[in-house]
Amino acid sequence: MNKPMLLDDFVRLPASTRAVALDGLSGLLDLVADAAPETHRFLRYQWFAAALLAYGGAARTIVIEQDGNPVAALPMVRFGPGPARLAAVPGCYWPFRSFPASRTADATAFNALVDRLGDEVNALRIGPIYDGDPSLEPLLAAARAKGWAVLDRFVADSYRLDMAAAQAEGTWPRNSTLRKNRFHEKHLGDHGALDWRFLSGADWAAGGFDALASVEEKSWIAARTDGSDAKFTGTGHGAFWRAAAADPALAAMMWAALLTVDGAPAAFSFDVNAGALKYAIANSYDPAFGKHSPGKLLYYRNLVRALEDGIAVVDWGAGDSGYKRVIGAAQGPAIRDWLLVRPGLPAMLGRALKSVWERSGNAHAPAAAAVSPSDDS
Repeated sequence: MNKPMLLDDFVRLPASTRAVALDGLSGLLDLVADAAPETHRFLRYQWFAAALLAYGGAARTIVIEQDGNPVAALPMVRFGPGPARLAAVPGCYWPFRSFPASRTADATAFNALVDRLGDEVNALRIGPIYDGDPSLEPLLAAARAKGWAVLDRFVADSYRLDMAAAQAEGTWPRNSTLRKNRFHEKHLGDHGALDWRFLSGADWAAGGFDALASVEEKSWIAARTDGSDAKFTGTGHGAFWRAAAADPALAAMMWAALLTVDGAPAAFSFDVNAGALKYAIANSYDPAFGKHSPGKLLYYRNLVRALEDGIAVVDWGAGDSGYKRVIGAAQGPAIRDWLLVRPGLPAMLGRALKSVWERSGNAHAPAAAAVSPSDDS
């Protein structure tokens, strides 16, 4: 009688890896994003389609398959003179620009991605992106091993609040902060009836973005700037977020806390929820109520709700660290722009221009020691 063979007795063949480059955005982006870490599942087809709609460009996508399954999808758009063959990963500046890669993608997959990338471009820009990004790090390792010039420039430091850990230690939220919030909320109520609500999913198509835009149109960003950095107005980045929300999966990840006074939007805080991590994208308030810290009151309510929903960490990204430190955030990973330049003459030129690329970024700023004027935003 033959002895049965166990699964471990069979010789395991290495995964068959294939790289293809396609015109446009590949529909496989959603499959790869679904298999990516939770922090990167917003990098779906419609996320990139919204970027092309709002910011322009014609995409091409490199897809890596292993044993017939897509494990990485790198969309890119050309920029600069055609003969230079320069490309960048598209997307939105907030929370970062990256591409989806499955948690099962191995070094072989990223080696294949770099090889195919070299057939497509002389240089690829990716960023702003966090140090330690799970798609970026293996891409950099593969590029370096194959002789690519890998250049980076510093953009900013990020700030994160581990709410779950701070709550377990009994250090957040502070009782003194809650008392101050109750005081401000009482006096804010003198302006009219207060309503605190949360928006997500179908709320965007029902006018949710319009409510946020109405706050921005009354805020400091409209009064002191040309408004192009506003997130939800027609003159700002509103087209991107509205287009991205056409994907129900993305619409469900988008989240806002909204305060109205006598029915009129007065303050908001907008985030992208990614599993146990919340990316804080934007917040604003009507300066008519600024004396009573409406933004701060709203954000504490938002964080408490986040904890109830199982979110443990808030990532505030770059920007003014003053009010973030007051809430309890600490410095997180650096945010950088990367330039990957293929071997040969392009890499030689890239290395020669390394210092120019670095200087085009931002200098490391010292940590803020005092509360910023935007603490109440």
